[in-house]
Amino acid sequence: MPLDRDLPKREILPIPDRAYAGPVVYNAADPAAVFPPILPIRPPEGAPNVLIFLIDDVGFGASSTFGGLIDTPRADELAASGLKFNRFHTAALCSPTRAALLTGRNPHSVGMGCITEMATSAPGSTSIIPNSAASIAKILRYNGYSTAQFGKCHEVPTWETGTTGPFDHWPTYMGFEKFYGFVAGETNQYYPTLYDGTTYIEMPERGNYHLTTDLADQAIKWIETQKSLAPDKPFFMYFAPGATHAPHQVPAEWSDQFKGKFDEGWDAVRLAIFKEQKRIGVIPKNAELTPPNAGVPAWDEMPADIKEALKREMEIYAGFLKHTDHQIGRVIDTLKELGIFENTLILYILGDNGASAEGTFLGTFNEMMGFNGVELPEQEQIKLINDNIDKFGTKEAYNHYAVGWAQAMCTPYQWTKQVASHFGGTRNGMIVHWPAGIHEKGGLRSQFTYVTDVLPTILEAIGLPEPLSVDGVLQKPIEGTSFLYTFNDADASERHKTQYFEVFGNRGIYHEGWTAVTLHAKPWDFYNLPDYAKDVWELYFTYNDRKDTIDLAEDWTQARNLAAEMPEKLEELKNLFQINAARYNVFPLDDRKIERMPSGPADQEANSHRQRYVDGSFVADPCVINTFNRSFMITAKVELPYDLTTGTSKMNGVILARGNDFGGYGLYFKDGVLTFVYNYMGIEIQYVRADSAFPLAKGTHVLRMAFEYTGKEAGEGGDVTLSVQDPDGSFTPIGTGKIELTNPVLFNVDAFLMVGKKTGGPLCPEFQGDNRFNGTVYWAEIEVTGPPALVSPEHRVHALMAVQ
Repeated sequence: MPLDRDLPKREILPIPDRAYAGPVVYNAADPAAVFPPILPIRPPEGAPNVLIFLIDDVGFGASSTFGGLIDTPRADELAASGLKFNRFHTAALCSPTRAALLTGRNPHSVGMGCITEMATSAPGSTSIIPNSAASIAKILRYNGYSTAQFGKCHEVPTWETGTTGPFDHWPTYMGFEKFYGFVAGETNQYYPTLYDGTTYIEMPERGNYHLTTDLADQAIKWIETQKSLAPDKPFFMYFAPGATHAPHQVPAEWSDQFKGKFDEGWDAVRLAIFKEQKRIGVIPKNAELTPPNAGVPAWDEMPADIKEALKREMEIYAGFLKHTDHQIGRVIDTLKELGIFENTLILYILGDNGASAEGTFLGTFNEMMGFNGVELPEQEQIKLINDNIDKFGTKEAYNHYAVGWAQAMCTPYQWTKQVASHFGGTRNGMIVHWPAGIHEKGGLRSQFTYVTDVLPTILEAIGLPEPLSVDGVLQKPIEGTSFLYTFNDADASERHKTQYFEVFGNRGIYHEGWTAVTLHAKPWDFYNLPDYAKDVWELYFTYNDRKDTIDLAEDWTQARNLAAEMPEKLEELKNLFQINAARYNVFPLDDRKIERMPSGPADQEANSHRQRYVDGSFVADPCVINTFNRSFMITAKVELPYDLTTGTSKMNGVILARGNDFGGYGLYFKDGVLTFVYNYMGIEIQYVRADSAFPLAKGTHVLRMAFEYTGKEAGEGGDVTLSVQDPDGSFTPIGTGKIELTNPVLFNVDAFLMVGKKTGGPLCPEFQGDNRFNGTVYWAEIEVTGPPALVSPEHRVHALMAVQ
């Protein structure tokens, strides 16, 4: 039996290397020159592969697996041979859920009480996951696993998303050996901003490209490589596509499968889902359907001239979800083909929060309009949607469905994403599949589980201890509770007995079947929010795990408020929330949606008034100097090309471009004419061109675009002057014009700046194809030359909601 000192100390990670301590002979040819073999670190024998699928913005009632009207056959297939968990909970918002999933700690415990773009210096909202909370990826990598993440990463502080880092919170520094995906709350499915590790990927033009398909392709290739070159080494994969977060973009052959399925409107759809949920048993027969959310119009109240478009919005979302499920199925098929399906622990989580109610009451053709605070009168909005409904789901739209559909997708519960107080925001379906470790097929588990429970469950399934120290840093205790005990015991008493919830002041507490909750603000409420002391608390008894001691009917859906009948119980739970909130850094409560502006260099006036870039620069938009609603200049030193045949310059291509096809600006040459373009939210493209083809021949020149903002408030326009530098250092104008409208707050969530060419979504038609500058850009810089105009609270609010 080996000495204890020879065994791996897995509580200390990385496992310390042990020097050879035995005898050494002089000559290697001596028969006594025998040394123990060099053995790589591996997890305990029989350790499973681990695969987490996390889909974005899926309500409990969306998928067919949990009673929805959207076919998800691969999820159904996994559930039929695995387990469905119908009381699994998330944090009601993206970044908090993902941070809790990866670390096993409560969101506020790891600084992620809100999305990264709304960070503050309060301990619970810094957006900085501390090194005392190592991720599941790092723990498993140090224990001998291969690790990879594909898809969305929304846990990086915004000021660390630039090409200069630091990269401490990027996936490849958080334990993932491979990362292929995007670092933002959302991205364009056809023109994503992708990284391999921390390196930006220049996306080629691909006619049938779709991000979710690409992610599945990359995941499959990675699995095949792992099992080819290291067959004895288990892997951990985190597959988190941007789907089904807006923009809802999917090929028409997927959305067309659902034509007519939602024609009766969201109220009828909600009733149909509720009936199906009871039929398949994911909710009890005595569960009650909660009333429609306050403020959401009934389907019969919607204008008749928008209803056809509303139906199409939902068909596109349905196609998007089914397409995502199909791509996940391709990854699962790979496991089967390689013979590793049986011993792969799969957790398929249908939503990082409830369905999104961020698409307005009518839906939107381009969500950037709402994010920039551009609110059209109802008839103008209806006309814009109807005129463009055929573009929904394509490269030409950045669409989102109406709030009523989000309500239906969260059936049978109240509320939606952002509302952490109620189950509509926090309860998501989860499937667990592991033939080697789970005996039952098609089982249902109803023990209370929370997203923090995933990490300890994986550790227990593998047989690994909770680490005490990682990279020399003493670790915070894991706050989740393993639910491995449920795998082969459907009737086991639940062990995760208490859990707090909080987002934007919406708060709740779960304790032994009881929930006390208060709705502080609806997703569309931004102003005149109530004082916390005036919040009205509700009380529900939602689950009876002690049927022999509590004589009270279960209220599975939070439909029967017992606050007036049981005030003492309500006070008990309110006090329990206070205790947990203090323990896990929830305080101070912060419901601000106006003042919590995105942080980082782009919003720090003292940071700089000038940024210089070189040819090939790629800069994430949050790290670009702030030019919104103010005067600024673009100055560039370029070497012009020379045509040996004609002896003249033939200038074409991008000098500097910022943004994409739904908002941005750029300076470029077109057939020798210097041009400035401003794309106003994908609605109107405005050009200012030089008076004629560039008058100078081959050589080095300094060019300038000066934009003088003439507006008094946000989103107004300004005058443009194009000029070239003379030998004496002065600038001679070569063209002038007017930009009538500008984006008030942002271009796009995943916009970026490039020099020398522009990849991704084309800023304007003249950027289509090869737009590489055919000369040389030595440098290009942006300098702000005036103070910013007033930005209204409305503009700020909508911009903040863009990044969720």
